[in-house]
Amino acid sequence: MLSRTAENLFWMARYMERAEATARLLTMGQRMAILPGAHHRDEWRSVVRATGTGHRFPEGRILSESDAVAHLMLDLDNPSSIRSCLLKARANAKSARTMLTQDMWECLNEGWRKLDSYDLGEARQQLPTLIDWVKTRVMTFRGATHSGQLRNEGHDFLRTGSALERAQMTLRLLDVKYYVLLPETEVVGGNRDHYQWTSVLYALSGSRAYHHVYGGTYTPWQITDFLMLNRLFPRSVAYCYDQIAYRLNRLAGWHNARAACHDTAQELVEAMQRLDSGEIFRRGLHETVQGGLAMTNRLGFEIAEAYHFG
Repeated sequence: MLSRTAENLFWMARYMERAEATARLLTMGQRMAILPGAHHRDEWRSVVRATGTGHRFPEGRILSESDAVAHLMLDLDNPSSIRSCLLKARANAKSARTMLTQDMWECLNEGWRKLDSYDLGEARQQLPTLIDWVKTRVMTFRGATHSGQLRNEGHDFLRTGSALERAQMTLRLLDVKYYVLLPETEVVGGNRDHYQWTSVLYALSGSRAYHHVYGGTYTPWQITDFLMLNRLFPRSVAYCYDQIAYRLNRLAGWHNARAACHDTAQELVEAMQRLDSGEIFRRGLHETVQGGLAMTNRLGFEIAEAYHFG
């Protein structure tokens, strides 16, 4: 396979995953913003910070829902906005058209300019509908991929990109909770703290799965363990690392060669295996998350280097 085609598939998957994750972040922001005092805690800034673009807004300014929707939904200058992600996913898909099934291409191609017709007022008014539309498009694409694409190296590049992006977003969502709570440590264990933690589960569609594992008890360390370490939940960091390692091992077989990225992926898998229940909180949630983000970013660069992405 041409390196350029591999790169197109890898980034197409990342952009689709990022579009859905950003939609989920907006949902989480709405849930947190309805709590008393949310305006003074600047919770929308925490949501924007989770996408890695918080530096675009000056410190000291309270961000509103309008700021977040404009930036995360519509802004073409923001590479993490939903509109940007969908456009870039389609551009990458067009360049790798022969590697996609008809259903995959139609899912990416239909309605790809939908957000061009919305101004900020309309987007805010119809935000729940637009978020559902984005999630449906991405899940339809994912279903088409799973049911129809050949399990060749192209599929492995696509699944690697998807798992890498998903791991990053789960880590970033946990950091949102850290930043929201940071100024008010006295609320730990209170009703607002409980609501914020369950909002993280809700944003990752993990409420029902969590309930199956832990029953009706909701504690910060159990939720963190579930989202970081549970190897059966497909949005947990550990599950994503397992998937990345598995896909990279398949690619090593296709190319009969290993590189630094394969060792890094195995290192991440083993690091997750060494963590015990509750240890993340004892070490520090923010420190653990930032370390995970740094390693995941490093892995992305190593994959690009190993397979000669442009």
